[in-house]
Amino acid sequence: MTRASARATAPPDLVRLLLVASVVLITLVAFENLAASAALPAVSEELEGLRLYPVAAGAPLAAQLVATAVAGRWADARGPRPVLLLGLVLFPLGLVLAGTAPTMEVLALGRGVQGLGGGFLIVPLYVLVGAIVPPARQPGFFAWFSAAWVVPALGGPALTGLVVDHASWRWVFLGAAVLVGTAALSFTPLLRHMPARGTAHASGPAVRGLVLAATGAGAAVAVLQVAGSAQQGWSLPAVGMALAVLAVCLPRLLPSGTVRLRAGVPAAVACRALLNATFMTSQTFLPLLLVREYGWSVTAAGFVVAVSSLTWAVGAFVQGRVASEAGRARLTWAGPLVLAVGTLVTAGAALPGASPWLAVPGSAVAGLGIGMVYPALTVLALRLTPAAQHGEVSASLQVADALGAATGLAASGAIVLALIDSGGTVAYLAGLLLATAVGLLATAAGARAPRNSSALADA
Repeated sequence: MTRASARATAPPDLVRLLLVASVVLITLVAFENLAASAALPAVSEELEGLRLYPVAAGAPLAAQLVATAVAGRWADARGPRPVLLLGLVLFPLGLVLAGTAPTMEVLALGRGVQGLGGGFLIVPLYVLVGAIVPPARQPGFFAWFSAAWVVPALGGPALTGLVVDHASWRWVFLGAAVLVGTAALSFTPLLRHMPARGTAHASGPAVRGLVLAATGAGAAVAVLQVAGSAQQGWSLPAVGMALAVLAVCLPRLLPSGTVRLRAGVPAAVACRALLNATFMTSQTFLPLLLVREYGWSVTAAGFVVAVSSLTWAVGAFVQGRVASEAGRARLTWAGPLVLAVGTLVTAGAALPGASPWLAVPGSAVAGLGIGMVYPALTVLALRLTPAAQHGEVSASLQVADALGAATGLAASGAIVLALIDSGGTVAYLAGLLLATAVGLLATAAGARAPRNSSALADA
C-alpha cells in the first residue's frame, strides 16, 4: 500500500484515533523527560549512585541520537509499522527497568533503552501523519504535537515531586510504563492501515553508512559520559578514542563546516548543539544542587524546572510574532545571549552565601532565551536550504540537539564529579559556569548565521 492510497482510504474516525493516540504518546514521552530530571536527585541518593548521575541523565540522549537516524531511514524504507512497534516495546521496557532498578547502573541502562524507544516512537508518528492524514488537516496535527511537548511543563515536575516526596521515585517510571502500555493498545486498529513499505530509493550503502555513523557517534558519546563519571585510569584513553570516533562520524551527520562555525546552515546547526548543551547542563545539575545542598524538596526543585519550560514556551511565542527580517536576524544571537545571562544568574545560586532562590529568575530568563532562538534557527536553516534538502537539514538539527545535550552533560558531569568531594557548592558553580561559557559560544555561532536569502549560496 502506498502512502497516497493509505491516506485516501483512511476513514475519519481512524484519523481522529491517530491524533488522540499520538498526542497521548508524545505527552507521555515529554512528561517522562521532565519527570526524570526532577526525580534523579532522589534516585541517586537512594541508590547511592551520585557518580553515575550524569550517565543516567545523558543515556537517553545518546540512545536517541542513534534511534533518530535509524528510525527515519527504516521508516522510509520499510514503512512506519515496524519502527512504531519496536518503540512501543522498548520505551515501556526501559521505564520498567528504571523503575525496578536495584542499582544506578541498571537505572542508567533502563534510561538508555527508554531513549531508544522514545526515538523509535516519535519518528513514525510524523511519518504516519503524512501517510494517513489528508493534507488539509496536517497543520492541525502538528500544532497538537507541539502542544503535547509543552503541556507536561505545566504540571509535570510538580506532579513528579509529589510522587517522589509522598510515595516513591519508582512510580515515576512504573506509572508511566503502565500509561504507555495502555496507550499502545489504541494503535491496534491503526496497524492494518499503516503503509507496509516505504518510498525511499536511497542506495543501501548510503543508508548503512549513515546508520553506522549515527551508531558510532551515539556509542562515542556514551563512552564520554561513562569515562567522565568513572574518572579512573582508563578514562583518559577512552575519552581520546571516543573523540576520534566522533571526528570520523560527525561529518556524515552534520553539515560541512559545523565545527568551524562556518556562516550559514553549519553555524545554525552548531548553535542548536551549543544551546542544548547549555540548557541541559543547567536543568540537570540545578535540581541536584537544590535538593542535595540546600535541602529543597523534589517538588520545589521541580517547580524551578517547570518555570524554565514555561518561559521557553513564552519565548517561542515571542519569536513567532517577529516578522521583520532584521528582527529575526537579531534572534539568532540575542536568544543565546539571553540564555547565557540566565545561566549565569542561575550559577549565582551556587555561590557561597548566596540565596538558592536566584535559581528561579535565572531559570526563567534561560528558558526565555532558548525559546526565542530554538524555533527561529529551524526556520532559518530551512529557508537557506533548497526544498529537496529539507529532510537532510532537519535530521542534522535533530542530531545536533541530541549530540549537544549529551556531550554537554558528559563534560559538565566530569567537572562536577571531580570537585564534588571538595565540599560546598563549588562543583555546581564550576559546572554552571561552563554552561554559561558554552552559551556565549552559542551566541557567536548564532551571529554567524546568514541573515538574508542572498546568503543561500554560502549555505
